[in-house]
Amino acid sequence: MALKASELTVGDSYEEEVCRDLSRTQIVQYAGTSGDYNPLHTDDKYTTEIAKYPSVFAHGMLSMGMTGKMLTNYVGDGRLRSFGVRFTAQVFPGATLTAKATVAAIREEDGESIADIEVSTVDEAGTVVVKGQATAVLDA
Repeated sequence: MALKASELTVGDSYEEEVCRDLSRTQIVQYAGTSGDYNPLHTDDKYTTEIAKYPSVFAHGMLSMGMTGKMLTNYVGDGRLRSFGVRFTAQVFPGATLTAKATVAAIREEDGESIADIEVSTVDEAGTVVVKGQATAVLDA
């Protein structure tokens, strides 16, 4: 869907479940795709015995990518102009993630309508795991 400036107001939001029951296989597949084989994401023995985490956990960029999928679903293909986040908590296997976009501002820039969007993703316990912002071009 493409957002229309004429149908959008500050405070509007969109929410989407982007992952249900994250598996270790998904985390390892992302490691293979990204080339990031940090043992914190792939080696349970290292992660639990040496690093002292309860288990391996997802790459921050995997969580960001899932959040980005929600944004693209919300604003439409080719409309996202910027997207940046902070990783605020680990995402462990079994997590269910829900991403949310909230319109913070609507403005004009270089003859285009732009939405400034606040973004967050939470796990099933309500812990914020990703927090950030995005901008998107709007239809008239």
